[in-house]
Amino acid sequence: MPHPLTDLKVRTVTKPAEPVGHDVSADVCIIGAGIAGISAAVESARLGRRVVLVDALPVLGGQMVNSLIGLFCGVFGNAPEHHQLTHGVFDDIFRDLDATGDLYFRRHHTTVVGYDEVALGRWVENTVAGLDITVITGAVLADVTRDDELIRAVRLGTRYGTVEVTATGFVDASGDASLAWEAGLPCHLPEREIYGSQQLVVENLDENHRPDPQDLTARVAEKAEQYGLRRRDGLAFFFPGRGTAVLNMTHIEAPLDPMGAARAQLEGKAQADRVVAFLRAEYPEVFGKARVRAYGFPGRRQTRWVQAVHQLTTEEVRAGTRFPDAVARTAWPIELHDTPQGYVWETFGPEHVHYVPLRSMTPPGVHNLLVAGRCVDGDAAALSSIRVMGPCAAMGAGAAHALALAGAHGSVHEIDHAELAGRLSHNLDG
Repeated sequence: MPHPLTDLKVRTVTKPAEPVGHDVSADVCIIGAGIAGISAAVESARLGRRVVLVDALPVLGGQMVNSLIGLFCGVFGNAPEHHQLTHGVFDDIFRDLDATGDLYFRRHHTTVVGYDEVALGRWVENTVAGLDITVITGAVLADVTRDDELIRAVRLGTRYGTVEVTATGFVDASGDASLAWEAGLPCHLPEREIYGSQQLVVENLDENHRPDPQDLTARVAEKAEQYGLRRRDGLAFFFPGRGTAVLNMTHIEAPLDPMGAARAQLEGKAQADRVVAFLRAEYPEVFGKARVRAYGFPGRRQTRWVQAVHQLTTEEVRAGTRFPDAVARTAWPIELHDTPQGYVWETFGPEHVHYVPLRSMTPPGVHNLLVAGRCVDGDAAALSSIRVMGPCAAMGAGAAHALALAGAHGSVHEIDHAELAGRLSHNLDG
């Protein structure tokens, strides 16, 4: 009797003469599945809207999962109160990952929240699937159809053919303002490099002898040249009880050309290897048996961002200006990584909070597009204080509600800011 596998038939095919195309429609199309895009998608779906979520990676989560950032920053205010400033998806993440032991809180001047990136990645995937959000991964934005001050559709290139997504509203959560750029809208570029980081997770560590953070920073500054380290400071975030740590000790370029990006990725891993060699040699009691568990995808902080109706300024950040159209808040320091060796770190006092206005998320000349995340409009220093995950998630939620208020035929420039603030009160007050 023949084995069933011998009955498996195959057929021979050739590429069709016409391109393979797929058409999808939605109420909201979101480009980018990092924290801003995930927040926008989840909030939009919970508002009953049909959502398409697009990302160039083959998996969801963006930098928060795949670059191994390892910490939620900017979610909480400063000591001594440590008020939670952003809720929404963070309430769900904190509840679910804390229940499984995949979360820990570190409270000093501010609160940062460490997390297991594998658990977070599965949380993102399960949440998106549970809300029946249409996902298109491995998709590169190829073209944008725009007319009459509206974006009508986006065309995506995938290995399985092109996809055209039509929607009544769009959110650019790409990080690089990719949607705004392809739509022909003005964008900002910094005059000098703003560096990203090659993060990595190392394991087999002895947590009982972890170095004091100030000692580690001083040792890196002293020995950087000896070990060929570009960055002259270092941060190691230990996950309690697991013998692992996330290392944030590199500075890599973040070019927007394909060959340059590939070179930066290779250089980033070479820098990371030199960091591990440094730690093994200088702190053998902690890192002597360290092994790299994972290298993250190249992390980017600020690359290209949109020109919006209002550019958030450093003065507004320092003053804590509360805007009538505010959608997000944070107390995170100014953190501008604009030199190879280090970065600007300007902290704020106990009661300080600063805000992101909707006008910094709304490009002029188009009525159904909002930008959320690290490509909203701010001067370089101001943007460095609002591009972390707390306010980025709040911006995503703000974009979802603003598009819902605008509806199918309205404009994001003309919505009722008081009504928007009421919807977002959990991220703006208390």
